[in-house]
Amino acid sequence: MTHWIILPIVLPAILAPFIVLAARYHIGIQRVFSIVGIVAQIIVSAALAWQASDGTVLLYQLSDWAAPFGIVLVADRLSTLMILLTSVLALFVLLFSIGSKWDEKGNHFHALFQFQLMGIMGAFLTGDLFNLFVFFEVLLIASYGLMIHAGGNARLRAGVQYVLFNLLGSTLFLFALGSIYAETGTLNMADLAQRVRMINPDATVGIRVAAVLLLLVFAIKAALVPLHFWLPSSYAEAPAPVAALFAIMTKVGAYAIIRVYTMIFSPDLEVTAGLYGLWLLPAALVSLAIGMVGVLAAKKLDRLVTFAVIGSMGMIMVAISLFTEASIAAALYYIVHSTLAGAALFLVVDLVRVGRENLALSAQPRVSGAALTAALFFTGAIAMTGLPPLSGFVGKLMILEASFDSPSMTWIWAIILSASLISVVGFARAGSTVFWKSESLAHPDDAELPERPASLSYVATGGLIALLAAYTIFAGPIYSYMAATSQQLFSPQPHASMVLETPGKLSKPKEGH
Repeated sequence: MTHWIILPIVLPAILAPFIVLAARYHIGIQRVFSIVGIVAQIIVSAALAWQASDGTVLLYQLSDWAAPFGIVLVADRLSTLMILLTSVLALFVLLFSIGSKWDEKGNHFHALFQFQLMGIMGAFLTGDLFNLFVFFEVLLIASYGLMIHAGGNARLRAGVQYVLFNLLGSTLFLFALGSIYAETGTLNMADLAQRVRMINPDATVGIRVAAVLLLLVFAIKAALVPLHFWLPSSYAEAPAPVAALFAIMTKVGAYAIIRVYTMIFSPDLEVTAGLYGLWLLPAALVSLAIGMVGVLAAKKLDRLVTFAVIGSMGMIMVAISLFTEASIAAALYYIVHSTLAGAALFLVVDLVRVGRENLALSAQPRVSGAALTAALFFTGAIAMTGLPPLSGFVGKLMILEASFDSPSMTWIWAIILSASLISVVGFARAGSTVFWKSESLAHPDDAELPERPASLSYVATGGLIALLAAYTIFAGPIYSYMAATSQQLFSPQPHASMVLETPGKLSKPKEGH
């Protein structure tokens, strides 16, 4: 058992109250501790990812209580990949928050930021469903505080809508947990994987209902149509760095689907065979189509990016719904890509907001710094729409290739390629309107020029774009890692053995004793 696994959760849990109690009125101290904490998160996450890269499954038993009686944290290739992605994203988002001074526009930004990281890290590392619910609630509370940061009626309305939809998901989650516990007597994922297989096929109603409820909960988190209504207003009205951090939030739902439906309700399980395959793929394809049509129809730049996020989640869910090793590997590659691309575009939107009267897609006078902002926007747009040579194009090819053996290959190819074309048109229209048509307009002589975005804001946004470029350059070895991760997910026995057979307090007795 290694104690390093709990550090990504404990570190922000300690920093958040410290910032509130000891540095509440000192923004400089808050910034220093936040940055130091996230750098430490990156180091720990990278070390855990390195340890897990050879297929090792790392385990931490809280208070040394053995599973399934105690709380366990588990780190494998998938979970360490996600916490490393979250840590790196958080660093650039925090730098942007400091450069743009968003962290000064409301109370407790840095404390809420740390609590948000605590919830995300916990969701990725937990080894049982109940604590996944707990960390979902930590996410909900912290994200609501961040969403209404700096105030405003529109932001408050969007925050209330966000909370109501997610409270509905939390209620369904509790119903699902109750059903699962009533049927199996456990909520530990590794233990559930074994007990679900022992259920009599003639008495599967309860567990099938629970499996569907869980899928609905995770679909809400992943903003999958028709459960996506909370996302456009919530992300568009949130402060830009908060929306950029939220780029990882929808991936928590995708992660939960991958984890639960490969480990517990695996595709070869008779109890739930074909339960999700009938509607998950159609919902994913509709999400992709609606997202990209929303990009084309958007009248504001922030709305355009939020619909692009919905479309990218549809792309991810198309790959996940196929539930093969190749498709899950492609989904994992695209998850990292879409997180970085979506976050970069949300930050670019804020750079545009600083230099324009509003974010409406209409010609307005050109402002200082428009050339650099335009370059960042078009690079992010190329990545998000899947044009070569960036990682979106590579990820799209992986998903298309993974669908070759699917009976729905024709529909998948047609909708993905059509949606890609629509998104290219939508982003091209927006970019030309915001950056090109504005050149013919000039500010009146007596008008005060808008301020130029801070250099640190450009550094943070450019850093995410640079990561996308590096992600493309190293696509070969990265995909090999994703393929190994997918293979580990479809062979969960070593994972379950590590969790259930590691000794601790109240260890399960061995057979024959």
